[in-house]
Amino acid sequence: MNFRRRSPDEPEINLIPFIDVLLVVLIFLMLSTTYSKFTELQVTLPTADSETLRDRPKEVIVAIGAEGNLSVNRTALAGRSTDVVAAALAEAAKGATEAVVVISADANARHQSIVTVMEAARRAGLNRMTFATQTSAQAGVK
Repeated sequence: MNFRRRSPDEPEINLIPFIDVLLVVLIFLMLSTTYSKFTELQVTLPTADSETLRDRPKEVIVAIGAEGNLSVNRTALAGRSTDVVAAALAEAAKGATEAVVVISADANARHQSIVTVMEAARRAGLNRMTFATQTSAQAGVK
């Protein structure tokens, strides 16, 4: 009879399942943090700081008031429909295909008013658009 105790085997730690679990957790965290940016949109517009002003050959300035009032090159428009705005933009551009439409919208303007102006510009054949903003110092925002 052998009454000697056997020496216990050293336990082996298998790292492969541990690494698999960590990779799954890492992938989950990467995907969940990517979508968190879209759920927490905090937009403060139309304040922007630009470095330089660009030279534009022909500008058509469209002003949109907070109530949805529209004017093209400082001429008030009677209607707010896309057809009326498109006709006014075509008249202001006078066939210049390289004209840039500068949309100067009030910060409280409705989104639909801006989309109407963009659609009217597309109908008038004016594909180059930009938005006018003010700098932080002009807006009084720190």
